[in-house]
Amino acid sequence: MKAVILAAGQGTRIRSVHGERPKCLIEVDHTTILDHQLEALSIAGINDVAIVVGYEKKQIINHVIRQQNRIQRIHFIENPGFAITNNIYSLWLALEWLRGDSFIVLNADVIFNSDILDMAVRARAPIAMIVDPLWRDETMKVIIHGNRVIQMSKKISREQFSGTYIGITVFSKAIQPKFFGKMSTLISAGRVNEFFNVAVQELVDEGVQVGYTSTDGMVWAEIDDPTDLSFAQQNVFPQLAIAVV
Repeated sequence: MKAVILAAGQGTRIRSVHGERPKCLIEVDHTTILDHQLEALSIAGINDVAIVVGYEKKQIINHVIRQQNRIQRIHFIENPGFAITNNIYSLWLALEWLRGDSFIVLNADVIFNSDILDMAVRARAPIAMIVDPLWRDETMKVIIHGNRVIQMSKKISREQFSGTYIGITVFSKAIQPKFFGKMSTLISAGRVNEFFNVAVQELVDEGVQVGYTSTDGMVWAEIDDPTDLSFAQQNVFPQLAIAVV
């Protein structure tokens, strides 16, 4: 299995407290979100990792070069249109590198207990999303029917939602032709400013099974703005430190 970390975004909402740095380099207990993600992937046995970079790419590349261990193979893929595209385009740029293997996609601003990946990488559905059963403001929500995710959107109401998507998705090797084809169709139509979940939703609508695994009470946070960072500092980072000890 391979992994792609989508780290090209500008993170404009966090700059007031984080400065001109990519969100993945937010520090957590003397390390960074990116370091935590790479460590979690390694623990899960995933050592072939691509990082899609754009905004302040040299900061990310230099950081990884300084920190890189001998086990993980880190590849960098540049999104030159990071200022005018969304993560669907970043992921599309990685398709050729991903071809021929199952893979996991992570938004680079998500910090989480590494055990959350354990169930996810063993999921048997063609596509599996990691979901928190609790509500979180502003993040993408899902509606689940039986063992399937049937809808995903930031517009799902509290009354409708079944869980909160944490920004990590696993794709099987078998679903690659359909998913890659759907992504390419959207890109060709000029829809470069979408989330890649639009392609996943279209596959759901066509009958593809999208499963899910749960955070099962383990801590995580998506850090988009100062409020998210404050939440993570108070509720997530201390728990990660305990887990390390």
